[in-house]
Amino acid sequence: MVRKGINNGLISQVDPSSDRFFSLFASNVHRHGTPALPKKYFDTLLRLFGNDCEILTVCSAEGKPLSSVLSFYFRDEVLPYYAGDDEDARHLAANDFKYWELMRRSSERGIKIFDYGRSKVGTGPYAFKKNWGFEPQSLFYEYCLYKRESIPQNNPSNAKYKIFIEAWRRMPISLANAIGPHIVRNLG
Repeated sequence: MVRKGINNGLISQVDPSSDRFFSLFASNVHRHGTPALPKKYFDTLLRLFGNDCEILTVCSAEGKPLSSVLSFYFRDEVLPYYAGDDEDARHLAANDFKYWELMRRSSERGIKIFDYGRSKVGTGPYAFKKNWGFEPQSLFYEYCLYKRESIPQNNPSNAKYKIFIEAWRRMPISLANAIGPHIVRNLG
């Protein structure tokens, strides 16, 4: 898939602002039926973390942004944390190319650990990461429940959210981006 991206003439660029990233991120989460965090949040991350926070964007040979990732750097580790893709990204292999470029650039920077982050077993993101050859490590959590009998299941696979997810997907993206930040702060 990386070779396919190279053969498609994809290029990667480090972005000084969150503009292209946010457009791809917001569109991506909208397609998945989830509200986007506010653009101001990403601008703040870039400002506060400085050189330890970076946005890498992959564009087509014609310059169209296809895939973008905001990553954090700490010591000798990189953590790609937020990402977004255009609908054309998949058939052009932009997502695979993006992570390859992030690994390549991170290696040039002296980074030794690529932390792909958490994914639930049996999900698409888990399979994607495993396909890259990463060995999963189980993470253990401890919860302190207040006024609850069980851990809340605030995730897209919860059937009670299905109607909301479908409605969100149908909403015009401009409206979703306007009201999404007010909703997303109450999720999770």
